[in-house]
Amino acid sequence: MKQYEASARTVEEAIEQGLQELGVSIGDVDVRVVEEGSKGLFGLFGSRPARVCLTVKASEEDPLGNLLEEETVKAEKPAKKAEKKPENKSENKPEKKAEKKPAEKKPEKKPAEKKPEPEKKAEKAEAAEEAEKPEPRTLEKPEVTMIPADQLDPESPAGVAKEFLGELTKLMGVDVTIDMGTDAEGNVYGYMNGDTLGILIGRRGETLDALQYLTSLKVNRGREGYTRVTLDTENYRAKREDTLIRLANRMANRALRTGRKVSLEPMNPYERRIIHFALQQNEGVTTHSEGDEPNRHVVITHKK
Repeated sequence: MKQYEASARTVEEAIEQGLQELGVSIGDVDVRVVEEGSKGLFGLFGSRPARVCLTVKASEEDPLGNLLEEETVKAEKPAKKAEKKPENKSENKPEKKAEKKPAEKKPEKKPAEKKPEPEKKAEKAEAAEEAEKPEPRTLEKPEVTMIPADQLDPESPAGVAKEFLGELTKLMGVDVTIDMGTDAEGNVYGYMNGDTLGILIGRRGETLDALQYLTSLKVNRGREGYTRVTLDTENYRAKREDTLIRLANRMANRALRTGRKVSLEPMNPYERRIIHFALQQNEGVTTHSEGDEPNRHVVITHKK
């Protein structure tokens, strides 16, 4: 089984980072929280990053992946032999000048030795491109089924999330109503409605992300597996996505106009994936991420 351990500021960001590196969705992996990390209220302070371990579930795609790994290993072996044999021949050349046998063997072995190298490079290039570019399905909005308040089980993840959010918003002095829903995979979605005046959103969604992080810790504590929690208010998530798409296109035009790479501000894994996806069909630029969390950011490069 293929495993990947990721660390980030929050458990959700670590999972998103691992999913991006593995090129799979949340339904294709088993999630184990190694360390929840330490973080202050509202995400203003932090002392330890969160760590998770993602294990790819066994599926029909695994045999193909194993075959590719075996071919890569096989391709490496002849490449090593190719490095040793030319060295021996070059050493034997000055000693045996009149012999014709070495000259006859060279054209026979050289073509066979060079074949694995381009295949190996092509496989690595394809793997790097697949890991860097997110699949379109990763940004598809799931169908969320809203749960009526009278049918909400207090012991369910959605019920725990609603009770926790209700207590937290009261402590913040914000009067809101909370509607809960779930998708086909059991992930939880919470929508807070009321006169929030931006208190629940914060600067660039930092407060909303912090509330989402704390609620996720509460929901997943003591449970097997991992349930993703998404919070929204005043339709902020959709508005932020539109803003990021416009930003991506504007910065791509700047890269095309100047011929220089453009670095964006640090973003969380979900927002970086929106940038990658927005420019995926742009044939004039490429995108990749640089830096370490929480300063990891997207770089847009002009194709020359």
